[in-house]
Amino acid sequence: MIRSYRDLHVWQLGIRLVIESYKVGQQLPSDERFGLTAQIRRAAVSVPANIAEGHGRSSRGDYRHHVWIAAGSLRELETLFEILTVLKYVDEKSLERVRGLCDELGRMLTRLAKRLESPAPSRSPTTP
Repeated sequence: MIRSYRDLHVWQLGIRLVIESYKVGQQLPSDERFGLTAQIRRAAVSVPANIAEGHGRSSRGDYRHHVWIAAGSLRELETLFEILTVLKYVDEKSLERVRGLCDELGRMLTRLAKRLESPAPSRSPTTP
């Protein structure tokens, strides 16, 4: 039973992505602390934060909107990881785990957003 956004597997995976993204950021040169490192952290944190915010909204449309924002932040994060590779700040091998998380989370966000497009299932009255 889902009582809170914390019960959502997609949100839990988002938190794992934040932790892994922070670990990647710690590998960057100190002169990137206010550049790429900060941008990676903001994008990563935005994913579970928007899932939680959307879950707390009063309409499915608002929820879906925030899920798509989370998906956009995820794509931003993937792009930042690609930039790290091109700049040779980190090697491909060290990004394997975080890229795998991004792929899985991206699929989950897309499925969630599509489910939210359809009307909420109506509750049938119970018969005594």
